[in-house]
Amino acid sequence: MRIVFMGTPDLAATVMSNIADHHDVVGAYTRPDAVRGRGKRLMASPVKQLAVERGIPAFTAATLRDEAVLENLRALEPDAICVVAYGSILPTSILDLPRYGCFNVHTSLLPRWRGAAPMQRAILAGDKTTGVSIMRMEEGLDTGAYCKRAEVPLDGVYLADLESDLAARGSELLLEALDEAQDGSLAWTEQPEAGVTYAAKIGKGELDLDPSESAGAVCAKVRASDDAHPAHMELAQRKVTLERAHEVDDDLAKELCEALAPGEAVFRSKRLIARASEGAFEIDTLKPQGKKSMDARSFAAGIQGVKNATLRWGRA
Repeated sequence: MRIVFMGTPDLAATVMSNIADHHDVVGAYTRPDAVRGRGKRLMASPVKQLAVERGIPAFTAATLRDEAVLENLRALEPDAICVVAYGSILPTSILDLPRYGCFNVHTSLLPRWRGAAPMQRAILAGDKTTGVSIMRMEEGLDTGAYCKRAEVPLDGVYLADLESDLAARGSELLLEALDEAQDGSLAWTEQPEAGVTYAAKIGKGELDLDPSESAGAVCAKVRASDDAHPAHMELAQRKVTLERAHEVDDDLAKELCEALAPGEAVFRSKRLIARASEGAFEIDTLKPQGKKSMDARSFAAGIQGVKNATLRWGRA
């Protein structure tokens, strides 16, 4: 099948790679080069980088409503258009173009978490499960019918691991959907109106950590964070990014927390434990500003008198 792929981040590149192993990807549309990563350099998107590596023609467009874009897509003669986190809604002129339609790999169990940040919002909301859906695209925001879904557990899962899992599962489901579309057996289910929620983009500083939050909320922010939206905090007068943390309620944590107020932390028995407004959490790995990632023990080694000290933590 002739496929035009549209996507931008690593998640999309993973799906495109898997689709290209089974179908003829005749073109890849992605967002224009932008300042990405910690180096703050102008870089091509992961999808564009992969397209160049695999010899797939890559196209960037400021808007998909340009007539030149439509003409180029017509010339590519796609049987289907596959979209994964492209970052722009497709107009009707494009949706009506391919023979088998436009398929979207959406990383939630629709209709829950329509929108831009479904994985992060599911983690932050404390959902027990999430998943991936193959949706038929229309002009509404993730309102189309779905044909395939897979559910995954969310307990203790970090964003990077969830993204990797859903990219693999989404690729498998998309391949199944394309095969069934081709042989005429594909069935669609309309989304119910009940249960609709929206996953707004993560705002700047939204994942900053604060002692007024519960330990569960703090750990959820850490699990939902990435390089674009890190979980910042100040600990022992040092600005750090918290990378791994988990709630604790064992005997030692309970004993330590009896003497701690929210916003205080201690290093005892080689463990760095912090008190929140409700409960406590243990810091596993963190990245001090301007330094490499390290475990809690290495961080504590740089604090004079840490074994007898009460440390303070709060919003950076």
